[in-house]
Amino acid sequence: MADPYSTLGITRSASEKDIKSAYRKLAKELHPDRNKDNPKAAEKFSDITKAYDLLSDKDKRAQFDRGEIDMEGNPANPFAGMGGNSRGGFSGSAGGQRGFRAEDFHGFGNEQVDLGDIFEGLFGGGRTRGTARPDGMGGDPFGGRHAPPPRKGADIGYTLRVPFVDAATLKDQRITLADGKTIDLKLPKGLEDGTQMRLKGKGQQGPGGAGDGLVTIKIDRHKLFARDGSDVRCDLPITLDEAVNGGKVRVPTVDGPVMMTIKPGTDGGTVLRLKGKGFTKKDGSRGDQLVTLEIQLPQDLADLAKRLEGWKDESNPRADLGA
Repeated sequence: MADPYSTLGITRSASEKDIKSAYRKLAKELHPDRNKDNPKAAEKFSDITKAYDLLSDKDKRAQFDRGEIDMEGNPANPFAGMGGNSRGGFSGSAGGQRGFRAEDFHGFGNEQVDLGDIFEGLFGGGRTRGTARPDGMGGDPFGGRHAPPPRKGADIGYTLRVPFVDAATLKDQRITLADGKTIDLKLPKGLEDGTQMRLKGKGQQGPGGAGDGLVTIKIDRHKLFARDGSDVRCDLPITLDEAVNGGKVRVPTVDGPVMMTIKPGTDGGTVLRLKGKGFTKKDGSRGDQLVTLEIQLPQDLADLAKRLEGWKDESNPRADLGA
């Protein structure tokens, strides 16, 4: 990867907002889903993601700017710039130049400098003496901590839009990864809008292995159904005749249409329950579908008015409202 600033097309003085804006613009242009005919798109997408991962972290960005870590986020060489020269630098004994000795290191006075302290400062951390080995030799010659393990690659974030019915029934979803490969994703029980799934080893490659893919689920809305916790709600229009005389009606559900019985004299606004036709809960059970009945009058009221001629409903449906 080139310099992370140049990779994102920004200057070193760029603000956090500038960094995020540049990344979003490039990610949209270079995402493999939009560049299936360009095999280099995945590589470029990987580079900008890695650059953003470094620069969006304040600590990592500061370390990089100070030269403490490289563009991959790994510690810089602590011995850089310490090559031998004829003016006080370190050199080997070859070529007539002598090697360094403990007595060659002095502070501002005549006191000798402890080599262990020098190496301890280079490798960081508290000073710890090495432990004895079975062969009688000493432990760590520098008396310090071991170098940190190599870092894994950066994680890659994805957003997966899932149809409402698929989310309710946990239907497997196909997703295309940054490398252009596709996998079938099994949705988890208790799925919610915003649920995040981790795909092990599906992130960027790094010295310590690949990072992960982080998939955020977004559940689409439906023209008939609405979610209410683990339940599904829907409004069902019925005729005046069905409300008065009752009967069987066909009802849409996330699992397909089913038949439902309406009792004679059913009021508009009545809510009927269809067991097990909702979303899958974490324990594997399913919520219900709640069906609200809406009485729909015929478009041509002439015949109905003729049939009701001379009849009047003397009841007061608003009596309980104090009206």
